Amino acid sequence: MEPVNPLEQVLHAARALVLADLVARQVAEADVVSLVEDSVAQRRWWVEQWPEGAAYVAGLVAQDVQDALLERYGRWPLCPVCGTGDPHALDVEPELGPDPHWVCHKAGVKVAAVGSLGSAAGGAASS
Repeated sequence: MEPVNPLEQVLHAARALVLADLVARQVAEADVVSLVEDSVAQRRWWVEQWPEGAAYVAGLVAQDVQDALLERYGRWPLCPVCGTGDPHALDVEPELGPDPHWVCHKAGVKVAAVGSLGSAAGGAASS
């Protein structure tokens, strides 16, 4: 059996991180998982064109899925930090960089690394 090439490892890791966040927030329905697969397919082409961008794929897939969910269902993931005011989504930072995190701009805090929403304040209870 051939070893998995580095590009596929990056894509599989990004998929796993975003799926973990979707599961943590109890929104990993089949149609939502399809959004992840669509993003991974698009990012495969992107990283083939720009291999140096491999470290950015997890954050980009998270942003792609967040954007697709906004169009279809509404804001995701909702901020578990702010208990008052209008519900708002977390943002991925850096927008194009390694080690992406979910950030609440209202509170000015890092909430969790992409893939770690289940351990963030509010955990699965926030939806």
